[in-house]
Amino acid sequence: MTVSTHGIELEEGSRAWRAAVELLSSMRFSISLLTVICVASIIGTVLKQHEPFGNYVNQFGPFWAEVFQSASLFNVYSAWWFLLILAFLVVSTSLCVARNTPKILADLRSYKENIREQSLKAFGHKAQTQMMESPEAAARRLGGLLAGGGWKVKLQPRDTAKGTGWMLAAKAGAANKLGYIAAHSAIVLVCLGGLLDGDLVVRAQMLFADKTPFKGGGMIADVPPEHRLSERNPTFRGNLMVAEGTMSSTAVLSQSDGILLQELPFAVELKKFIVEYYSTGMPKLFASDIVIHDKETGEKTSARVEVNHPASYKGIHIYQSSFDDGGSSLKFKVQPLRSGGASFDVQGMVGASSPIAGQPDGSDALTVEYTGLRVINVENLSANGDAATDVRRVDLRSLMDAQLGSANKHKDGKVLRNIGPSASYKLRDSAGQAREFNNYMLPVDLGDGTLVFLLGMRESPAEPFRYLRIPADADGGMDEFLRLSRALQNTDLRKEAVRRYAAKAIDAKSPALMEQLTASANRALALFAGTPHSPAGLQAVSDFIEANVPEAERNKAGEVLIRILNGVLYELAQLSREKAGLKPMPADAATQTFMTQAVLALSDVPLYPAPFVLSLTDFTHVQASVFQVARAPGKTVVYLGCALLILGVFAMLYVRERRLWIWLEPVEAGSGMTSATMALSTNRKTMDGDREFDHLKRRLLAWKE
Repeated sequence: MTVSTHGIELEEGSRAWRAAVELLSSMRFSISLLTVICVASIIGTVLKQHEPFGNYVNQFGPFWAEVFQSASLFNVYSAWWFLLILAFLVVSTSLCVARNTPKILADLRSYKENIREQSLKAFGHKAQTQMMESPEAAARRLGGLLAGGGWKVKLQPRDTAKGTGWMLAAKAGAANKLGYIAAHSAIVLVCLGGLLDGDLVVRAQMLFADKTPFKGGGMIADVPPEHRLSERNPTFRGNLMVAEGTMSSTAVLSQSDGILLQELPFAVELKKFIVEYYSTGMPKLFASDIVIHDKETGEKTSARVEVNHPASYKGIHIYQSSFDDGGSSLKFKVQPLRSGGASFDVQGMVGASSPIAGQPDGSDALTVEYTGLRVINVENLSANGDAATDVRRVDLRSLMDAQLGSANKHKDGKVLRNIGPSASYKLRDSAGQAREFNNYMLPVDLGDGTLVFLLGMRESPAEPFRYLRIPADADGGMDEFLRLSRALQNTDLRKEAVRRYAAKAIDAKSPALMEQLTASANRALALFAGTPHSPAGLQAVSDFIEANVPEAERNKAGEVLIRILNGVLYELAQLSREKAGLKPMPADAATQTFMTQAVLALSDVPLYPAPFVLSLTDFTHVQASVFQVARAPGKTVVYLGCALLILGVFAMLYVRERRLWIWLEPVEAGSGMTSATMALSTNRKTMDGDREFDHLKRRLLAWKE
């Protein structure tokens, strides 16, 4: 029996209806739907699902982000077209199975013993011989031998002109046909399980029970009932975030246009969150010690949830998904960066915000939104850190040097070090525009012995952080640099610093040279300090030299201006300490290193978009665990489908269906001799079939080559 790829052909109804039924129940339609499902699954795997729309805009641009969103490519597995295709695949495959199963079962019961003896001679595997026994005795003997070898045998007597002949029909490997039923039934079961565990039930409630996604903000307790799903919801999959020392009983189901809240029949209390790290800073283990509070009985059940080791309660599985900040409290010191003004402290909690009044430089009031705290930051501080972290870089020579050569060679491995806590926040202005910042709490040694504070910023989440490196002073803080930065914007202090520098550099007996040096120093310092509407830093000095100095003299002029600039900034730093009532900095190597780094940092200060620096001074770390809670009744159906699929595929691939016929008839009436004609049919022509037929010839017919 050959499985047909055509569908059910109705004899009644309109032509369009009969064509639709035939197409829907045909195997070619099922294969087409399965191909579309596979392509959609590839898209859903490659493209991150259920991300904020802004992330897609940054990645693909506004136009294509809108196009992809309209096609529901950002939530493929819950898209209406995906579920519709899945439903059609279930119906089509079910019809294919229903159409072919009766034929397959009828074929399994049939021995096809009515085949004509002349047809046996047309088979590829055939043999003829004569036996010294009657046809009936030969038939029963051969039938017994085949039955002992695992064949199912049926004997049929036939009257012929020479006497009674016997047709022996045998079959083996019937599981091959059952594999077709099992494999195609498995597809139906897996798709049904996917529909049960998908968003189909939730979408049905949104369509028929007036449930709508919630698009606003605020407290979960204030969300109206039309955005909540009942505890009796038969299937769902959502996220539940619980901070240490708190409990929660409401899961969040993300939708393309908002969220739905799923009420749970229990509350999850997080007693302790445990996290361990690799040397690279990646999490090695995170687990949660929880207590499950039953709402109905008040019973408390303790459990530990780890990755790949979920907890289960009342048919709901609790998986360890990730971890987050649970509302850590942060304390910052706000220090003006460019203008005068007193420093002050500000406190907040991750997820909250604090207003900061307008600054002395005239900038508008800003709002600080505290977005995160990382207690551990493991970074690669090796000399070849760029080569180690940039996977796009290919340095063949260094690779060969590391692999070949003398036995004492070794690779320059990564130098991984925890550089301490960091806090991230956003500064949002009155117009609603925000920039993201990430500041490290402690100064970092970048490998050359110089300690610097790293102040990062970026305009959008799609960009990497760019860092302002502020050198640490002798006390391990950034007060020295901030005093110098504010002094640079004070015209009177700049003039006094220039005067002191000129007085030390030029003899008072040469007023003309002093006047010339003073003018050059004022010009260099003014260019370096810049104005709100002109460039500043070393780039401004470079632009001035290129515009006003001949090319042949630029190198010499640049060296002179940089030497003057360094000297004036040193005097400015000493002057700022004097104004603060501090002792002058000693003229040693440490001061020289500090001033070198300070000049570079001052050159970058105009690019820093905030008028002040937020220095993390203290924090209280509160961790939260993110669980995925799921009620998945289709899981058992999917497991059954997977088992059937494995059995079906193995049956179709590794079980060969074979049918054997032996026609036995007298050579002459009353001669006692029997003529035997044997033929073998298999569903696949293989070398195993050839060897088996040779074995059957020798065993049954005593065949000799």
